[in-house]
Amino acid sequence: MTHYDVFNGDADGICALQQLRLAEPKESTLITGVKRDIQLVQKISADSAKSITVLDISLDKNREALVQLLDKNVKADYFDHHFAGEIPSHKNLNAHIDTAPDTCTSLIVDSYLSGAHRLWAIVGAFGDSFDEKARELASSTLLNETQIEELKKLGIAINYNAYGASEDDLHFQPSQLTHAVRPFQNPLDFIRESEICSTLYAGYNDDFTKADKLLPKFENEKTALYILPNEPWARRVSGVFANSLAKKHTNRAHALLTQQENNSYLVSVRAPTATKTGADDLCRQFETGGGRKAAAGINNLPINDYEPFVAKFNEQFT
Repeated sequence: MTHYDVFNGDADGICALQQLRLAEPKESTLITGVKRDIQLVQKISADSAKSITVLDISLDKNREALVQLLDKNVKADYFDHHFAGEIPSHKNLNAHIDTAPDTCTSLIVDSYLSGAHRLWAIVGAFGDSFDEKARELASSTLLNETQIEELKKLGIAINYNAYGASEDDLHFQPSQLTHAVRPFQNPLDFIRESEICSTLYAGYNDDFTKADKLLPKFENEKTALYILPNEPWARRVSGVFANSLAKKHTNRAHALLTQQENNSYLVSVRAPTATKTGADDLCRQFETGGGRKAAAGINNLPINDYEPFVAKFNEQFT
C-alpha cells in the first residue's frame, strides 16, 4: 500500500510539501500537474492507497473523490487555503484549512511545523504573492535583505513554472522540480547549486518582457482587462503578470484572458490588493471557475461568455 502526496504544482504547493517532507520524511508517490490541474484526488485508487497528504488544492473541487477514499479507510491530511465549502467530518480526515485572504498553504504548514523549515515557507509565500506575510516571517530569521530578495525571486520563478495548458508548456514538470528541491534544507543552497534556477530566471525574464508590452483591452480606476495570445509564453506568464499588475495598481482588479484553441479563454483574476476579496466569488459563477478570495481563475471560458464575464467582473469590483 502506498502513501500519495497530492499537491498543486505551483510555488505554494511545492514549498508546502517541501517543508512537510523535510520535517516528516516519507516514501510517497507524487500526484501533481500544472497550476490549473486541481482535481487531483480522483487520480488515486483506494485499492493502492494507504494514506494521502493533499496540499494547496480546493477541497470543494475534490470532495467526491476524497470522501470515497475516506470511506475506504484511507487516511488523509489536508492543507489548503482555497474555497472548501463544507469540510467533511470524518475520522480519517485531518484537515488544516484556512481560507482567510492573507494566508497560503505554505504559511499554514509553517504554523503546523512551528517554523521548522521557515525559509521554504518564505519562498512559497513570495511565490503566491503574499509579500507582506513573507517579510513578516523573514523578520523572525537572520536573513539579510539581499537573501530575502533571493528567496522572493526563487518563489516567483517556481510559481511562474507552474502556468501552462499542459506540462509541455513548462520549463520543468512540477514533479521534476519537487524532486530537485527535496535534498535542500536551505533554499539559498538550491539557488547556488542548481542549474534549474538560471533556466527559470531566463525564461521568466523573456516572457515577462513580452507581457509588459501588452496594452489593456480596457482599464479604469477600478478594473482592467487584458487579452493574451494563444502562445506558450503567454500561458506561462499569465499568473505572474497578473500578480505584478495587482501589486502595481493596488486599488484595481485585473482580469487576464488567454486565448485557447477551443474558442475559449483561460482566465486569471486578481482582486484589488487593497481588499484581497471577491475573485473567487466572481469565478465560481462560471462552470470551470474557482480559487481563493484574492486570486482565482476560470479554466475554460467560452467566447460566448466573454460579455457576461466582463459585466460580472465590473459589477464585482465597482
